[in-house]
Amino acid sequence: MIEGAQPQFSDEQRLAFGRVADLYDRARPSYPARAIDALLQYGGLGPGSRIVEVGAGTGKATELLAERGLEVTAVEPNAEMAAVARAKLSGRVGVRIVESAFESWEPDGRFDAVVSVQAWHWIEPDVRYVRARDALAPGAMLAAMWTFPDWQRCPTRGALSRAYRDAPVGMTADFPMHPDSEPTRLAGDWEAEIAADGGFTAARVRRFAWSQGYSGEAYTALLATHQDHILLDGSDQAALLGAIEQCIAKHGGRLDLPLATHVCLARRA
Repeated sequence: MIEGAQPQFSDEQRLAFGRVADLYDRARPSYPARAIDALLQYGGLGPGSRIVEVGAGTGKATELLAERGLEVTAVEPNAEMAAVARAKLSGRVGVRIVESAFESWEPDGRFDAVVSVQAWHWIEPDVRYVRARDALAPGAMLAAMWTFPDWQRCPTRGALSRAYRDAPVGMTADFPMHPDSEPTRLAGDWEAEIAADGGFTAARVRRFAWSQGYSGEAYTALLATHQDHILLDGSDQAALLGAIEQCIAKHGGRLDLPLATHVCLARRA
């Protein structure tokens, strides 16, 4: 179970990714096939299934869903992120990029699934389940998916933690890429939220462990696509990322980052 109350976010945080949209598309990892398989199996989805993807970003998950033959309406509020997705997926049959906040988007009929990958926490908590129900047929699937660092399995965690503490930045451990964070806190408690909403049933969470290797340069590029790092002043960001790159260099020049993808599932009542 994903634990912890979900915090509230500002528009500056939600939309910060547009500043680095191209880098985001290059540096962010994809998602494990096992997680996509679990999502499709639970939802009974296959070629021709119509889904809404909430917070599609640059289309990293959109590609994976479209490759399975799904018809994807990808809703993304950030113009720069949507532009990257549109250019990348322009030749993909069955994909439609809609530049809109999910909170104000109007569905054109009922869909077989609402899916949000790495974005559900950005949607306003007071309306997101209501908006999902409006888009779903009875019995259809709501799925939220996140990949988080599994810091407890990371042997370099202590050294990275010291790099954050020693850098003249003062970043708090509120978000998953900080090694002192509780990463899954960002997602809240899925089963409790589904129970409290009352409009969904059969909540479950599946977890898939994997890992990704990074050079110091590649890892700091990844960090530069996360909003807490994006929003640092330029000199502060450079100092922090430089310290982290030096830390990785001192530990063999490579960071093997353990990851866990959480697939959170429910059905519309």
